Amino acid sequence: MDHSRAFLKHAKRVIVKVGTAVVTRTDGRLAVGRIGSLFEQVKELIAEGTEVILVTSGAIGVGRQKLRYQRLMNSSFADLQKPQVELDGKPCAAVGQSGLMALYDSLLTQLDVQSSQILVTDRDFSNEDFRKQLSRTVDVLLASRVVPVFNENDAISTRKAPYEDSTGIFWDNDSLAGLLAVELKADLLILLSDVEGLYSGPPSDPTSKLIHTYLRGKHVDTITFGEKSRVGTGGMTAKVFAAWTAASAGVPVVITSGFTADGILRVVNGERIGTLFHKDAHLWISKKEASTRQMAAMARDASRRLQKISTFERRKVLLDVADALEANDELIRSENNLDVQAAESSGVEKSLVARLKLKPGKVASLAKAVRTLADMDEPIGKVLSRMEIAEGLILDKSTCPLGVLLIIFESRPDALVQIAALSIRTGNGLLLKGGKEAARSNMILHKVITDAIPQSVGRELIGHITSRDEISDLLKLDDVIDLVIPRGSNKLVSQIKESTKIPVLGHSDGICHVFVDKYADLKKAEKIVIDAKVDYPAACNAMETLLVHEDLVESGAVGYLASSLESRGVKVYGGSKASELLSVPKAADFHFEYNALACTVEVVKDVYAAIDHIHSYGSAHTDCIVTEDQKNAEVFLNQIDSAVIIHNASTRFCDGARFGLGAEVGISTGRIHARGPVGVEGLLTTKWLLRGTGQVVDGDCGVTYLHKELNIADDKGTLHSKDSLSNGTA
Repeated sequence: MDHSRAFLKHAKRVIVKVGTAVVTRTDGRLAVGRIGSLFEQVKELIAEGTEVILVTSGAIGVGRQKLRYQRLMNSSFADLQKPQVELDGKPCAAVGQSGLMALYDSLLTQLDVQSSQILVTDRDFSNEDFRKQLSRTVDVLLASRVVPVFNENDAISTRKAPYEDSTGIFWDNDSLAGLLAVELKADLLILLSDVEGLYSGPPSDPTSKLIHTYLRGKHVDTITFGEKSRVGTGGMTAKVFAAWTAASAGVPVVITSGFTADGILRVVNGERIGTLFHKDAHLWISKKEASTRQMAAMARDASRRLQKISTFERRKVLLDVADALEANDELIRSENNLDVQAAESSGVEKSLVARLKLKPGKVASLAKAVRTLADMDEPIGKVLSRMEIAEGLILDKSTCPLGVLLIIFESRPDALVQIAALSIRTGNGLLLKGGKEAARSNMILHKVITDAIPQSVGRELIGHITSRDEISDLLKLDDVIDLVIPRGSNKLVSQIKESTKIPVLGHSDGICHVFVDKYADLKKAEKIVIDAKVDYPAACNAMETLLVHEDLVESGAVGYLASSLESRGVKVYGGSKASELLSVPKAADFHFEYNALACTVEVVKDVYAAIDHIHSYGSAHTDCIVTEDQKNAEVFLNQIDSAVIIHNASTRFCDGARFGLGAEVGISTGRIHARGPVGVEGLLTTKWLLRGTGQVVDGDCGVTYLHKELNIADDKGTLHSKDSLSNGTA
């Protein structure tokens, strides 16, 4: 999150530096239209009482174009066959300066704006009298509503390598702009470039990100600077140096694109475009990062305290949460009704409003689910395997919490309760960010739950994030947050995956299929298909595509199933075969999640064709076969590469509570750690506990490795030997 730029609206004196790449085209000619657009913005600022000073590049580029033309016109054919020496920048500047200013004066005069030209060299600024006179002259010009146009006098500059020479007071028109911003006491400096601002990498690289606020200690080591200007003396390196010089002296600077029609006005209006340089930027960011980091750190500390208390005490925390939910049922539903009313009045889709609403009895149902979790076997510290490595050297593999979880979920307040309960049960710290539509519901539920957590653990165990802007800061904290679980739109999940180094668990699509085989019981198939689509159309486990065996076409089963769906309000689309057969609109894309009362129907040759279709267009979430043929069922169950595969039952059964997990934080389609509905086990990892009696490795000379698997007979750790898995030395 970036600090508000509203303070830029109060800028009374603004310096705009126009780069060579902005005032000229790629062929070196002046970009008259672009310059005119910039000057129209200047006129608008002046009309609003803003003092505007221009610093311009471009004289060298314009002069080089003119001199090349002049040389061409005065050269013989023989002269042109000789190697052409590149024109020196100084004569180019001398020729180009007058042409550039003539155009500026002409365009500004047409806008009823007067301009004046001021040419300077770096040595001028070593004279204190010059600097005082310069300020007085500029003050008089601005008071007369005249725009001073500054340019470095490259024609008589004594520097031989302006871009590289850092011995002077300024080194190019970028650093001149930075110097003038300080000397003339500007309130804002805008450096116009041919890109939107400063990027984390080359702007042409799609993985590069625009840096909205520059932090010298952070970005100076991570950004990649491109080449210097194609026709001028500077480049992004020069702009960053100039921007930081001015910002350090107290003048805010924004680097942004000069190609945007209203870029200058948007900067002055405080909009978040380009890259902002400000001497206090590190304080803005550190405060926010400290706040989010502190929240994550406190959640981790609380989770460690939760792990220390006994199984009985952890169970009691959940029972207290369940009691608190029921005791506050009326208050929770009252706040939820306000959310629902606000959503309805703002035109939120009905399906989302239905997801948002906590119906009568829902809070009691949530409390019951929390008690179910409390009654589960203790998941923390469960020994999964035990092995005798060598005589008297015992190795346990046991479960432990992941650490701190960041859960970003959709506008379903009941999800907050499920996630919080799972976090408590598994000993994890938790940071929650719910949808804005459920703001009141989430606030009261968070308060009710955290109030029930004992002081010995601390309510900081579950942090509640209320601002969407905080998410970007949290996603940077890969050292204190261990897992991110996004539950929401495909766009949200994709953005989070691209924005963090923290492992992300979840799915971006829920394109679920039901395949009705030729051996299916049609009545059974109808019930399953209707339930999979109609029970909750917006759910990620709802059917999006119905595949039907081609042998069911002649019997009319395909039309029967499609009609059954339509009779319940489902809009049916068809694949290339089914659209013609059923006379329905053709589906635009098989890889599409409707999240509504709509689905695609297609005809396939057999179970193998159904499998191929699902692998081509599915999202590896949940897929189902309806058949009475056990062989086809087993082929489908064993060959489909999805998180959940179902035979003769609705895809809607893919759910943590329905799977007996107590609750779920989401459904994962990934292949690492957890897959399918993620409940208690998915929020745990493992650690190794090795207990010895003084053994040392000593080059493995004195150790006889047994690697004997041991049974875990009871909670007291009584051991019973199994057959040896391996013998020998490591």
